[in-house]
Amino acid sequence: MNAFKGYHPFVNFTYFTFVLAFSMVLMHPVCLVISFLCAFIYSVRLNGKKTLKFNVVYMLPMLIIAVGINMAFNHEGATIITYFKNGNPLTLESIVYGTAASVMLITIICWFSCCNAVMTSDKFIYLFGRLIPSLSLILSMTLRLVPKFKAQAKVVADAQRCLGRDVSHGGLVKRARHGMTILSILITWALENAIETADSMKSRGYGLAGRSAFSIYRFDKRDKKALLTILASGFYVLTGALSGGLYFRYFPSVKGMAYTGYSASVVLVYFVLCITPVVIDVWEDRKWHVIKSGI
Repeated sequence: MNAFKGYHPFVNFTYFTFVLAFSMVLMHPVCLVISFLCAFIYSVRLNGKKTLKFNVVYMLPMLIIAVGINMAFNHEGATIITYFKNGNPLTLESIVYGTAASVMLITIICWFSCCNAVMTSDKFIYLFGRLIPSLSLILSMTLRLVPKFKAQAKVVADAQRCLGRDVSHGGLVKRARHGMTILSILITWALENAIETADSMKSRGYGLAGRSAFSIYRFDKRDKKALLTILASGFYVLTGALSGGLYFRYFPSVKGMAYTGYSASVVLVYFVLCITPVVIDVWEDRKWHVIKSGI
């Protein structure tokens, strides 16, 4: 059950704006670990076991490769571990920074996967359709492109398989030819779909002044409480970061600000912010089970 997905679009958008911005800016190791764990847990709750497999099969190798690339090309730092054959030093700081940057990269990917699952195209159109109708339409179409293209690719591949023309039949050249045929069909479908969508939106008067729009979203007390929690947590973390409570450097040596009660409170609030949708989902699940058990 994805209860947070059912909240008002403005609540969802505010939440992902905060967590994505903080995940890209805050390089403190504790913040990186908190953001990564919360993003990983929430992505698994949203998308199931396939996300767990994706994170292990693709994200872990990406992390290792990114750390290796940083070690090979970044030679800053005061703590020299050894030297490469070309004379460049391998420093502890480059390893630590490469690990932190790699964790930040896969964390952002996880958060974007969660955002794509929660912030559907109709929510973007609801939020920005009146302010920037053209941009909101393009953004919603872009977000829908990959899942729709993937679903259509499966349909075309299944149809071609029935004719014995998919990528699993024949030799290498024949399979490549079949693959190009499937790709050509998909590109043609995508272009035709774009034209049909443009004509449909134009016929409905999209973007015209005074055009009314139907909406199923209502901002209720539940949304108000969630929004206040997210805003309070987000601005508290922002204030803490601007005041230096989350200061941490990697060069020329690894050094962070000494932990104080204030910095610990900022980290705690950041954890509350990141884990908010998971807590909401778990709470709603428990309420649902209690209601079911009482029937």
